[in-house]
Amino acid sequence: MEENRTWEAWDSSGGWPAPREARGASAFPPGRSLSSVLNELPSAATLRYRGPGVLPWGVLDEEEDGGRSMQAFTEAAQKELQEPHSSRELPWPMQARRAHRQRHARDQVAYRSGSRAAQWAQLLQRSKEKTREGLLTLQPWGWTLKKIGGQFGAGTESYFSLLRFLLLLNVLASVLTACMMLLPTWLEGAPPGPPGSETSSPCGSYNPYQQGLVTFPTQLFNLLSGEGYLEWSPLFCGFYPSRPRLAVTYLCSVFASGLISLLLILRRSVSGLKQTLLAELGTLTSYSHRVFSAWDFGLCGDVHVRLRQRILLYELQVELEEAAVRRQAAMRTLGQHVRVWLVRLLLNLLVVALLGAAFYGIYWATGYTVELQGTTLVQQTPLLELVVNYLPSIFISGVNFVLPPVFALIAPLEGYTRSRQIIFILLRTVFLRLASLVVLLFSLWNQITCGGDAEAEECKTCGYNYNEIPCWETRVGQEMYKLLLFDLLTSLAFMLLIQFPRKLICGLCPGALGRLAGSQEFQVPSEVLGLIYSQTVVWVGSLFCPLLPLLNTAKFLLLFYLKKLTLFSSCSPASRTVRASTVNFVFPLVLLLGLAVSAVPVLYSIFLIPPSKPCGPFRGQPSIWAQIPESISSLPQTTQNFLFFLGTQAFAVPLLLFSSILMAYTVALANSYGRLISELKRQIEREAQNKVFLAQRAVALSSTNGAL
Repeated sequence: MEENRTWEAWDSSGGWPAPREARGASAFPPGRSLSSVLNELPSAATLRYRGPGVLPWGVLDEEEDGGRSMQAFTEAAQKELQEPHSSRELPWPMQARRAHRQRHARDQVAYRSGSRAAQWAQLLQRSKEKTREGLLTLQPWGWTLKKIGGQFGAGTESYFSLLRFLLLLNVLASVLTACMMLLPTWLEGAPPGPPGSETSSPCGSYNPYQQGLVTFPTQLFNLLSGEGYLEWSPLFCGFYPSRPRLAVTYLCSVFASGLISLLLILRRSVSGLKQTLLAELGTLTSYSHRVFSAWDFGLCGDVHVRLRQRILLYELQVELEEAAVRRQAAMRTLGQHVRVWLVRLLLNLLVVALLGAAFYGIYWATGYTVELQGTTLVQQTPLLELVVNYLPSIFISGVNFVLPPVFALIAPLEGYTRSRQIIFILLRTVFLRLASLVVLLFSLWNQITCGGDAEAEECKTCGYNYNEIPCWETRVGQEMYKLLLFDLLTSLAFMLLIQFPRKLICGLCPGALGRLAGSQEFQVPSEVLGLIYSQTVVWVGSLFCPLLPLLNTAKFLLLFYLKKLTLFSSCSPASRTVRASTVNFVFPLVLLLGLAVSAVPVLYSIFLIPPSKPCGPFRGQPSIWAQIPESISSLPQTTQNFLFFLGTQAFAVPLLLFSSILMAYTVALANSYGRLISELKRQIEREAQNKVFLAQRAVALSSTNGAL
């Protein structure tokens, strides 16, 4: 009997399968089979749904009538997509219903108008949708990120997602550099060589080439320090000739790169802010949502199913951990609250003391480097000279290597939730890294501008210290180049000398030595801050070292595969996971802070420091910005008037008023939406209370009737 009950994959109506023996039965009226009756149930339609155009559950390709079933499914799917059903009647998710409603509205408008313009608009809209879907499929490492998220949690996945985003920013900046710096330099003729030592000027001579026979170790040291043959190359600003058009395109490429980065980071921050607000409100973090509504019924394959299970497991683990911490905080007495705040105060004082000591050490190392470079012993020993040149970078990397683990040990002692701990670790570490970079730049500006004293003997003639730093743009670019290169070398050394040996010891020594080594976890905050620090160095150095974004692109590409190899071979899943909504908002926000910090020294150099006299595209100008007004003066008078009008109060004041009105309207609209949402939530709560009350009354009445 069981063998005869073979089920069809999909009947002619596209619904529930019917038994083979029931096809000719007359238990139901003609045209009304058991499968058609069951198919009308909303639960059946919901269970069948796996997305428009996707095979529903129960379709078996190996059946005898597989061809007819597939044909029936195709006809049913086309009928489902084409029939003008109401969006509420479709057993689809909310996003699919919204897309169906918008598509149906556009089709109705195009059908009623019947004009060629409406048809072209509809065709253009569909082309945009197809293009957007195609671009989403072209995103690199999509499957790798899903695999990382399913095995190591959303926090680790967010690190690799941020790395992919920064790689995109550097690729765009490299394309702008090639089109607006490198091409104009060679299209107007080959750039001239360095001025040479025989060229005399009031600001001294400048000859970057080394005299005599250059040995291989010296060539290697020049590669690591950016001196010698690299000093007069397209890598640094001093190489580019003094041409008006090149100076304008040079500055425009820097501003365009910063503006593109700002817009893309803001777009990423806004999308993360939506997820964070929903998570903080508890709308998407309730356990019922995770258990009953978070499963994707369109998944195909055991691998995807297991990955989705792990992701849901990590999300529930984060919610349970944070709920336990909040429950403990709510049960504290007044004395316990006072003790917790006293501990937090003492720990923050310790953090401030550590940061102050680190900043003073960086300032001392930068100033002491200049003194050591003038000694005879350092000048005669290439290896010692390389170490002295890298002294600020070594000190900064050492501080960044030692203090973040200390911050990670301090954060759990403060009694915050895991997400709040991640935020505090990020803020302290990013303050350490960015402030150390600012201290380095501040010490460099002190050397370049003679401590801000324009009347000093060294800076009186040319406006900068030309005796020690004849081409200061190249010197700053060399410091940024060394910071980027040393950061890559320290990352490689840490993986090869610490992480991989630690994994070998942990795997080969199961005893006390293996337990002492312990299992490694991927530290998301410190790794993310390493990316943001590298990108901030690139933003600062892009004015002085134009090819720095290209070098950072190669670095991030190498870093992605090395970190992926380290993650899957040496690291275990984190014992305490991170909420995805928190990191998706905090990481771009910290990146935006890095962009703002990098803009300060760049703008200061453009507007206030005189450019170098013997090198660079801005030589002979009172400031780097001075070339822009000169170029504007060569434009037609109408264009000049318009551009100068943009900088007057007649344009700025109405723009400020309009922005204020628009902001006030947006805030008022958001408040009204918030009140409406709160009212709807209260209405839902009242409906739930009414149901509970009615259920209690029904139970009471049934028990009364039973007693009678």
